[in-house]
Amino acid sequence: MEIAERITDLIEPVAEDMGYRLVRVKYTTGRKPVLQIMAERIADGGMVVEDCQRLSRAISAILDVEDPIRGAYDLEVSSPGIDRPLVRDEDYRRFAGHEIKVELRRPVDGRRRYRGLLLSGGEGEFRLRLKDGEEVVLSTADVYEAKLVLTDELIAASLKKEH
Repeated sequence: MEIAERITDLIEPVAEDMGYRLVRVKYTTGRKPVLQIMAERIADGGMVVEDCQRLSRAISAILDVEDPIRGAYDLEVSSPGIDRPLVRDEDYRRFAGHEIKVELRRPVDGRRRYRGLLLSGGEGEFRLRLKDGEEVVLSTADVYEAKLVLTDELIAASLKKEH
């Protein structure tokens, strides 16, 4: 099991009990390894500095006891931001109608990168309308990284949600 998956298994139940949904758990190595946790409130999708601090303290306590990472590392707990990554099927459903960028693990129809309007998603796949009007259906299992594109429409939707 990959370290990020193991950490997700350790911290997800506690995060959910506290009212947070994990968006992404990412562990990168290097001179100073970094464990990045992106989360949001289950109730409204928001996340402020105090939420990050609260969740960071709880996660730190779990990681200190379980010790899944050897050696020193930095723990970063943050909100996913407006141009958030899309990770779960529910993300693709929730953000239908917005523009996204996708990088695939392997080429589909000779392409690894796609950008377009997210039309729908769920059950392991999502539909995109590309700039030329072509529609493609891609598998979420093939996605290396997908994220919302910062557009005026996305900003307007985000501001509307806050009020």
